[in-house]
Amino acid sequence: MSGDDLLAERFETHRPRLRAVAYRMLGSLSEADDAVQEAWLRLSRSDAGAVENLAGWLTTVVGRVCLDMLRSRASRREAPLDEPPGTHLPDPIVSRDSGADPEHEVLVADAVGIALLVVLETLTPAERLAFVLHDMFALPFEEIAPIVGRTPSATRQLASRARRRVQGSAPVPDPDLTRQREVVAAFLAAARDGDFDALVAVLDSEVALRADHGAAPEGGLRKIRGAAAVARQALAFQRLGRFARPALVNGAAGLVTVAGGQPIAVMGFTISDGRIVAIDILADPDRLRHLDLTVLDG
Repeated sequence: MSGDDLLAERFETHRPRLRAVAYRMLGSLSEADDAVQEAWLRLSRSDAGAVENLAGWLTTVVGRVCLDMLRSRASRREAPLDEPPGTHLPDPIVSRDSGADPEHEVLVADAVGIALLVVLETLTPAERLAFVLHDMFALPFEEIAPIVGRTPSATRQLASRARRRVQGSAPVPDPDLTRQREVVAAFLAAARDGDFDALVAVLDSEVALRADHGAAPEGGLRKIRGAAAVARQALAFQRLGRFARPALVNGAAGLVTVAGGQPIAVMGFTISDGRIVAIDILADPDRLRHLDLTVLDG
């Protein structure tokens, strides 16, 4: 085996973890793949033999690439680099209801649900990097600090601010997948039956619904809060309920609506204490076309 082949083989062993880092940083599967590919290009052009800790080196490179991509997003919105970007619905990871495949399990490990990714979207690029690399991947602040151009102490403060926002905004999901499925099934049955009271019964009083319908003016990210308002919205789409099928969305119980052989929506649910506290719906036709939903076939 040549040196290049050996290097490529070593890189491939790190790809799943690098993709997981990039997905948490960017909330986009295609951009995550781009960031990982850029890391490979930089590795192939470097003196890899001089790299003592390849895993740490690659994680740092992916973090730096993702930080640049996040800052580019903010710049395109004509917002200052350190201002939080506008929230949007991240790409969901869809798997069969019977269980996620190993690649998906790496991507959504540690309960990285859509609701958590939505909160991460509200962080500044530097806060997001510090939180993801330290709290999710245990990278020392001394290694993160050069990426954001701060001291280790200042980087620690970035992660601390991000942690407070996440803990204050991201609901903690119930870990029992069987119970999650029961709650989602009850929601779907109530929606199909047009039963308003039954819908309200499975919803938390402060439930938040976010639906991404694509480009404005008809589309855009719409937000609804409160059990009664969300129940009314569910009843408005009662007809589509018969096309919904169970799936795992970011490792949690969810639904995928398919009509005429085409995906109409992916619904992710966050369930806490036996009630639905968040519903995240991707209904953007352009983005749905780019999702890999072949895992649901058969």
